[in-house]
Amino acid sequence: MDNFVARANIDHFLDLLQNGDIPAERKSAINKLLIEEENKLSRDSEQLEFAESRAAKYRVHFDRLCDWRDGFANGSADHIRAGMVLKTFEITLLTMESFCAKMRERVNGNAP
Repeated sequence: MDNFVARANIDHFLDLLQNGDIPAERKSAINKLLIEEENKLSRDSEQLEFAESRAAKYRVHFDRLCDWRDGFANGSADHIRAGMVLKTFEITLLTMESFCAKMRERVNGNAP
């Protein structure tokens, strides 16, 4: 049951982080909560698969955001704003991918 709740929380936090209009303080708090929930799942290969599937989903979304940004004229206000949204999203994606790498080490017995 705890794993189910952690997974649901992870999905919820990821959905919240997709909103580009969240203030930086709130994004930071949500990222911390996301990491706490991911840590609850850190030693189980099934949970690693779950985390990696979420990271892959985020990578696809990141690629779509890149295409969205590139659809605006370079240097335009829309391009600049889209770039800021993309940068914020990239930070979350890199955090998730880093977590997956650490989790992979734990599952494989290479980390404490």
